[in-house]
Amino acid sequence: MIHIGIIGLGAIGQRLIGQFGEHPEVVIVAVCDNQEALAKKTASSLGEVEAYTDYQQLIEDERVDLVYVAVPPKFHHQIVLDVLKANKHVLCEKPLANSLEEAQEMLEAANTAGVVHAMNFPLNYGQAATKLAELLRENYIGKLRRIQLTMHFPAWPRHWQQNAWIGGREQGGFVLEVGVHFIQQIIKLFGSIHQIQTRLELPDDLEKCETGILATAELEDGTPILIEGLCDISGEEYIGFTLYGSEGVLSLENWGKLRGGKNGEDMQEISIEGQPTNSLIDELVKAMNGQAAEIYDFEVGFKSQEVLEQLRKM
Repeated sequence: MIHIGIIGLGAIGQRLIGQFGEHPEVVIVAVCDNQEALAKKTASSLGEVEAYTDYQQLIEDERVDLVYVAVPPKFHHQIVLDVLKANKHVLCEKPLANSLEEAQEMLEAANTAGVVHAMNFPLNYGQAATKLAELLRENYIGKLRRIQLTMHFPAWPRHWQQNAWIGGREQGGFVLEVGVHFIQQIIKLFGSIHQIQTRLELPDDLEKCETGILATAELEDGTPILIEGLCDISGEEYIGFTLYGSEGVLSLENWGKLRGGKNGEDMQEISIEGQPTNSLIDELVKAMNGQAAEIYDFEVGFKSQEVLEQLRKM
Protein backbone atom coordinates (compact mmCIF):
# COMPACT_ATOMS: atom_id res chain seq x y z
CA MET A 1 0.00 0.00 0.00
CA ILE A 2 1.30 3.47 -0.98
CA HIS A 3 0.60 6.35 1.37
CA ILE A 4 -0.05 9.75 -0.22
CA GLY A 5 0.26 13.25 1.21
CA ILE A 6 -1.29 16.15 -0.72
CA ILE A 7 -0.06 19.75 -0.48
CA GLY A 8 -2.51 22.23 -2.01
CA LEU A 9 -6.26 21.62 -1.96
CA GLY A 10 -7.52 24.07 -4.57
CA ALA A 11 -9.42 23.13 -7.73
CA ILE A 12 -6.46 21.26 -9.25
CA GLY A 13 -5.50 19.41 -6.08
CA GLN A 14 -9.06 18.26 -5.51
CA ARG A 15 -9.23 16.59 -8.95
CA LEU A 16 -6.85 13.77 -8.09
CA ILE A 17 -8.21 13.15 -4.59
CA GLY A 18 -11.05 11.04 -5.93
CA GLN A 19 -8.73 9.02 -8.18
CA PHE A 20 -6.35 8.37 -5.30
CA GLY A 21 -9.23 7.33 -3.08
CA GLU A 22 -10.60 4.84 -5.61
CA HIS A 23 -7.30 3.04 -6.17
CA PRO A 24 -6.93 -0.23 -4.23
CA GLU A 25 -3.18 0.21 -3.68
CA VAL A 26 -3.23 3.85 -2.60
CA VAL A 27 -4.40 5.59 0.55
CA ILE A 28 -4.35 9.30 1.36
CA VAL A 29 -2.94 9.73 4.86
CA ALA A 30 -2.40 13.51 5.06
CA VAL A 31 -3.49 16.75 3.39
CA CYS A 32 -2.20 20.29 3.71
CA ASP A 33 -3.44 23.74 2.80
CA ASN A 34 -2.70 27.16 4.23
CA GLN A 35 -6.46 27.59 4.69
CA GLU A 36 -7.06 25.61 7.86
CA ALA A 37 -10.79 25.24 7.31
CA LEU A 38 -10.24 23.75 3.84
CA ALA A 39 -7.58 21.36 5.12
CA LYS A 40 -9.84 20.13 7.94
CA LYS A 41 -12.90 19.86 5.70
CA THR A 42 -10.99 17.82 3.11
CA ALA A 43 -9.43 15.59 5.75
CA SER A 44 -12.83 15.00 7.35
CA SER A 45 -14.35 14.00 3.99
CA LEU A 46 -11.60 11.40 3.52
CA GLY A 47 -11.90 9.74 6.91
CA GLU A 48 -8.83 9.00 9.02
CA VAL A 49 -6.61 11.65 7.43
CA GLU A 50 -4.28 14.16 9.10
CA ALA A 51 -4.85 17.85 8.27
CA TYR A 52 -1.86 20.22 8.21
CA THR A 53 -1.41 23.91 7.47
CA ASP A 54 2.41 23.66 7.50
CA TYR A 55 3.65 21.63 4.55
CA GLN A 56 6.87 20.77 6.36
CA GLN A 57 4.85 18.81 8.90
CA LEU A 58 3.25 16.78 6.13
CA ILE A 59 6.65 16.03 4.59
CA GLU A 60 7.94 14.96 8.01
CA ASP A 61 4.96 12.63 8.53
CA GLU A 62 6.62 9.20 8.53
CA ARG A 63 3.56 7.55 7.00
CA VAL A 64 3.83 9.57 3.77
CA ASP A 65 5.57 7.76 0.88
CA LEU A 66 4.71 10.15 -1.96
CA VAL A 67 3.87 13.85 -1.87
CA TYR A 68 1.55 15.37 -4.47
CA VAL A 69 2.42 19.07 -4.86
CA ALA A 70 -0.65 20.91 -6.17
CA VAL A 71 0.09 24.48 -5.10
CA PRO A 72 0.46 27.45 -7.52
CA PRO A 73 3.62 27.34 -9.70
CA LYS A 74 5.65 29.91 -7.74
CA PHE A 75 5.64 27.59 -4.72
CA HIS A 76 6.66 24.38 -6.53
CA HIS A 77 10.39 25.00 -6.31
CA GLN A 78 10.90 25.19 -2.56
CA ILE A 79 8.30 22.61 -1.63
CA VAL A 80 9.58 20.04 -4.13
CA LEU A 81 13.17 20.59 -2.99
CA ASP A 82 12.08 19.98 0.60
CA VAL A 83 10.26 16.78 -0.43
CA LEU A 84 13.35 15.55 -2.26
CA LYS A 85 15.56 16.45 0.69
CA ALA A 86 13.38 14.14 2.77
CA ASN A 87 14.02 11.44 0.14
CA LYS A 88 10.32 11.01 -0.64
CA HIS A 89 8.70 10.35 -4.00
CA VAL A 90 6.99 13.36 -5.60
CA LEU A 91 4.21 14.10 -8.07
CA CYS A 92 4.22 17.74 -9.16
CA GLU A 93 1.60 19.76 -10.97
CA LYS A 94 2.51 21.44 -14.22
CA PRO A 95 4.33 23.64 -15.04
CA LEU A 96 7.34 22.26 -13.19
CA ALA A 97 8.44 25.63 -11.82
CA ASN A 98 8.10 29.39 -12.14
CA SER A 99 11.36 29.83 -14.08
CA LEU A 100 13.81 27.78 -16.08
CA GLU A 101 16.45 28.18 -13.37
CA GLU A 102 14.10 26.75 -10.75
CA ALA A 103 13.14 23.87 -13.05
CA GLN A 104 16.81 23.02 -13.64
CA GLU A 105 17.53 22.92 -9.91
CA MET A 106 14.49 20.71 -9.28
CA LEU A 107 15.49 18.29 -12.04
CA GLU A 108 19.04 17.99 -10.71
CA ALA A 109 17.79 17.48 -7.14
CA ALA A 110 15.33 14.80 -8.29
CA ASN A 111 18.01 12.89 -10.17
CA THR A 112 20.32 13.07 -7.16
CA ALA A 113 17.61 11.90 -4.75
CA GLY A 114 16.98 8.78 -6.81
CA VAL A 115 13.23 8.75 -6.07
CA VAL A 116 10.22 8.59 -8.38
CA HIS A 117 9.57 12.10 -9.71
CA ALA A 118 6.55 12.61 -11.94
CA MET A 119 4.53 15.41 -13.50
CA ASN A 120 0.75 15.48 -13.70
CA PHE A 121 0.26 15.62 -17.47
CA PRO A 122 -3.16 13.91 -17.60
CA LEU A 123 -3.65 14.31 -21.35
CA ASN A 124 -1.23 11.43 -21.90
CA TYR A 125 -3.63 9.04 -20.19
CA GLY A 126 -6.77 10.19 -22.01
CA GLN A 127 -8.42 8.05 -24.67
CA ALA A 128 -8.47 10.76 -27.35
CA ALA A 129 -4.76 11.58 -27.06
CA THR A 130 -3.89 7.88 -26.89
CA LYS A 131 -5.90 7.20 -30.06
CA LEU A 132 -4.26 10.15 -31.82
CA ALA A 133 -0.80 8.76 -31.03
CA GLU A 134 -1.88 5.33 -32.26
CA LEU A 135 -3.15 6.73 -35.58
CA LEU A 136 0.08 8.65 -36.03
CA ARG A 137 2.04 5.43 -35.64
CA GLU A 138 -0.23 3.89 -38.26
CA ASN A 139 0.69 6.73 -40.66
CA TYR A 140 -2.89 8.06 -40.82
CA ILE A 141 -1.83 11.56 -41.87
CA GLY A 142 1.26 10.59 -43.87
CA LYS A 143 4.20 12.98 -43.64
CA LEU A 144 3.61 15.76 -41.12
CA ARG A 145 3.27 19.19 -42.76
CA ARG A 146 2.21 21.48 -39.92
CA ILE A 147 1.18 21.51 -36.25
CA GLN A 148 -1.35 24.07 -35.06
CA LEU A 149 -2.48 24.82 -31.52
CA THR A 150 -5.53 27.05 -31.07
CA MET A 151 -6.67 28.28 -27.65
CA HIS A 152 -9.80 30.46 -27.45
CA PHE A 153 -11.43 31.49 -24.17
CA PRO A 154 -14.50 33.73 -23.74
CA ALA A 155 -12.90 34.80 -20.45
CA TRP A 156 -9.69 34.13 -18.58
CA PRO A 157 -9.63 33.05 -15.83
CA ARG A 158 -12.47 30.63 -16.56
CA HIS A 159 -15.51 30.83 -14.28
CA TRP A 160 -14.55 27.68 -12.36
CA GLN A 161 -10.93 28.70 -11.94
CA GLN A 162 -11.12 32.02 -10.13
CA ASN A 163 -8.15 32.47 -7.80
CA ALA A 164 -5.48 35.00 -6.94
CA TRP A 165 -2.83 33.81 -9.41
CA ILE A 166 -4.32 32.16 -12.50
CA GLY A 167 -4.98 35.51 -14.17
CA GLY A 168 -1.69 37.07 -13.11
CA ARG A 169 1.31 37.71 -15.32
CA GLU A 170 3.84 36.17 -12.93
CA GLN A 171 2.58 32.59 -12.87
CA GLY A 172 -0.78 32.51 -14.64
CA GLY A 173 -2.23 32.87 -18.11
CA PHE A 174 -3.60 30.39 -20.61
CA VAL A 175 -0.27 29.90 -22.39
CA LEU A 176 1.18 28.51 -19.17
CA GLU A 177 -1.88 26.77 -17.79
CA VAL A 178 -3.26 25.22 -20.98
CA GLY A 179 -0.47 25.50 -23.53
CA VAL A 180 1.93 23.44 -21.42
CA HIS A 181 -0.14 20.28 -22.02
CA PHE A 182 0.22 20.55 -25.78
CA ILE A 183 3.84 21.68 -25.74
CA GLN A 184 4.51 18.45 -23.84
CA GLN A 185 2.52 16.49 -26.43
CA ILE A 186 4.52 17.96 -29.31
CA ILE A 187 7.80 17.06 -27.62
CA LYS A 188 6.53 13.57 -26.80
CA LEU A 189 5.26 12.84 -30.31
CA PHE A 190 7.74 14.70 -32.50
CA GLY A 191 10.81 15.76 -30.53
CA SER A 192 12.36 19.10 -29.64
CA ILE A 193 11.00 22.53 -30.58
CA HIS A 194 13.24 25.22 -32.09
CA GLN A 195 13.19 28.67 -33.71
CA ILE A 196 10.50 30.07 -31.40
CA GLN A 197 9.16 33.49 -32.34
CA THR A 198 6.36 34.90 -30.21
CA ARG A 199 4.11 37.93 -30.03
CA LEU A 200 2.02 38.41 -26.91
CA GLU A 201 -0.98 40.68 -26.53
CA LEU A 202 -0.78 42.15 -23.03
CA PRO A 203 -3.23 44.36 -21.11
CA ASP A 204 -2.22 47.76 -19.77
CA ASP A 205 -2.42 46.37 -16.22
CA LEU A 206 1.10 45.02 -15.66
CA GLU A 207 -0.18 42.53 -13.09
CA LYS A 208 -2.49 40.74 -15.54
CA CYS A 209 -1.56 37.90 -17.90
CA GLU A 210 -1.61 37.81 -21.68
CA THR A 211 -4.87 38.20 -23.60
CA GLY A 212 -3.45 36.84 -26.84
CA ILE A 213 -0.55 35.00 -28.41
CA LEU A 214 0.64 34.44 -31.95
CA ALA A 215 3.78 32.32 -32.13
CA THR A 216 5.68 30.21 -34.62
CA ALA A 217 8.28 27.51 -34.11
CA GLU A 218 9.77 24.49 -35.85
CA LEU A 219 10.52 20.88 -35.20
CA GLU A 220 14.10 19.76 -35.69
CA ASP A 221 13.34 18.81 -39.32
CA GLY A 222 11.86 22.24 -40.03
CA THR A 223 8.18 21.29 -39.80
CA PRO A 224 6.34 24.51 -38.82
CA ILE A 225 4.35 24.95 -35.61
CA LEU A 226 1.71 27.67 -35.25
CA ILE A 227 0.36 28.64 -31.83
CA GLU A 228 -2.46 31.13 -31.58
CA GLY A 229 -4.70 32.07 -28.71
CA LEU A 230 -7.11 34.75 -27.52
CA CYS A 231 -9.25 35.39 -24.48
CA ASP A 232 -12.04 37.86 -23.75
CA ILE A 233 -13.83 37.04 -26.99
CA SER A 234 -17.31 35.92 -28.06
CA GLY A 235 -18.25 32.31 -28.54
CA GLU A 236 -17.44 29.16 -26.60
CA GLU A 237 -14.14 27.92 -25.24
CA TYR A 238 -12.23 25.99 -27.89
CA ILE A 239 -8.90 24.20 -27.67
CA GLY A 240 -7.67 22.51 -30.83
CA PHE A 241 -4.46 20.55 -31.40
CA THR A 242 -4.32 19.83 -35.12
CA LEU A 243 -1.81 17.84 -37.15
CA TYR A 244 -1.79 18.40 -40.91
CA GLY A 245 -0.13 15.73 -43.04
CA SER A 246 0.46 14.80 -46.66
CA GLU A 247 -2.41 12.29 -46.55
CA GLY A 248 -4.80 13.56 -43.88
CA VAL A 249 -5.56 15.61 -40.78
CA LEU A 250 -6.04 14.73 -37.10
CA SER A 251 -7.44 17.15 -34.54
CA LEU A 252 -7.71 16.68 -30.78
CA GLU A 253 -10.40 19.10 -29.65
CA ASN A 254 -11.43 20.27 -26.20
CA TRP A 255 -9.31 17.63 -24.47
CA GLY A 256 -11.44 14.59 -25.25
CA LYS A 257 -12.80 14.69 -28.82
CA LEU A 258 -10.84 13.37 -31.79
CA ARG A 259 -11.65 14.22 -35.41
CA GLY A 260 -9.87 13.24 -38.58
CA GLY A 261 -10.11 12.97 -42.31
CA LYS A 262 -8.14 11.93 -45.35
CA ASN A 263 -7.27 14.65 -47.85
CA GLY A 264 -10.26 15.59 -49.98
CA GLU A 265 -12.74 14.19 -47.43
CA ASP A 266 -14.78 15.84 -44.68
CA MET A 267 -13.49 15.77 -41.14
CA GLN A 268 -15.36 13.19 -39.05
CA GLU A 269 -15.37 12.37 -35.36
CA ILE A 270 -13.23 9.32 -34.64
CA SER A 271 -14.61 6.94 -32.05
CA ILE A 272 -12.46 6.43 -28.97
CA GLU A 273 -14.87 4.02 -27.31
CA GLY A 274 -12.97 1.08 -25.89
CA GLN A 275 -9.61 2.73 -26.54
CA PRO A 276 -7.17 1.16 -24.04
CA THR A 277 -5.15 3.55 -21.95
CA ASN A 278 -3.16 3.72 -18.74
CA SER A 279 -3.90 5.76 -15.63
CA LEU A 280 -1.53 8.07 -13.84
CA ILE A 281 -2.21 6.40 -10.49
CA ASP A 282 -1.59 2.91 -11.88
CA GLU A 283 1.67 4.06 -13.42
CA LEU A 284 2.81 5.78 -10.23
CA VAL A 285 2.18 2.58 -8.29
CA LYS A 286 4.20 0.59 -10.84
CA ALA A 287 7.09 3.07 -10.70
CA MET A 288 7.18 3.08 -6.91
CA ASN A 289 7.22 -0.73 -6.95
CA GLY A 290 10.26 -0.67 -9.23
CA GLN A 291 8.37 -1.71 -12.36
CA ALA A 292 8.46 -0.17 -15.84
CA ALA A 293 5.90 2.63 -15.97
CA GLU A 294 4.55 5.36 -18.25
CA ILE A 295 5.72 8.30 -16.17
CA TYR A 296 6.38 11.85 -17.39
CA ASP A 297 9.18 12.92 -15.12
CA PHE A 298 10.94 16.19 -14.29
CA GLU A 299 13.07 15.85 -17.44
CA VAL A 300 9.84 16.12 -19.45
CA GLY A 301 8.74 19.02 -17.26
CA PHE A 302 12.05 20.82 -17.79
CA LYS A 303 11.94 20.45 -21.58
CA SER A 304 8.40 21.82 -21.61
CA GLN A 305 9.48 24.69 -19.37
CA GLU A 306 12.21 25.66 -21.82
CA VAL A 307 9.64 26.19 -24.55
CA LEU A 308 7.15 27.92 -22.25
CA GLU A 309 9.71 30.48 -21.10
CA GLN A 310 10.42 31.42 -24.71
CA LEU A 311 6.72 31.64 -25.61
CA ARG A 312 6.04 33.90 -22.60
CA LYS A 313 8.85 36.36 -23.22
CA MET A 314 7.35 39.73 -22.50
